[in-house]
Amino acid sequence: MREVEVKYRVQDREALLVALTARGIEPGPPVVQDDQAYAPITWSYGDSKTGVPFVRLRTVDGRHTFTLKRPADNALACDEYETAVTDREQMHAAILAMGFRPTVRIAKIRRTADLPDGELCVDDVAGIGTFLELERIVGDGVPGAAVQAELAAFVAALGVAASRTDETYDSLVRTALASA
Repeated sequence: MREVEVKYRVQDREALLVALTARGIEPGPPVVQDDQAYAPITWSYGDSKTGVPFVRLRTVDGRHTFTLKRPADNALACDEYETAVTDREQMHAAILAMGFRPTVRIAKIRRTADLPDGELCVDDVAGIGTFLELERIVGDGVPGAAVQAELAAFVAALGVAASRTDETYDSLVRTALASA
């Protein structure tokens, strides 16, 4: 399966929440996510991400998840594999042994809402601000760009001040850290 998403930097989180509530969308309670991103040793920021596997270790409420994403159409339309892990440190060591290196740590507070055909996330990401993310899981033959256009139309219909980004959180956090 593939995960296809769009991501928007939101100027006013409260205005976004009001717009969502007006559509009957009520994001759930805030959850703290602690993500460590990894890239292949041979990959560098600025290189294409398409076809390259990236991994993440996420901790939420003491539970750890390992995720591999491989961008297919673009950085936000990825083949995705995910599983729970019991020992974050052992998984970290295994990831390093597989030829990955840690890139950035991403701390965020996420509120999610289920949509009829996907998931909506309101993320407050440490150091870079508030974001709206819409995600949809699709079959292998579905073009990511077409799904992203549908998701973008939904965001535009909300009528909130938001600017779309094609960057992943790891790239956005890395850029913010480099300019600090």
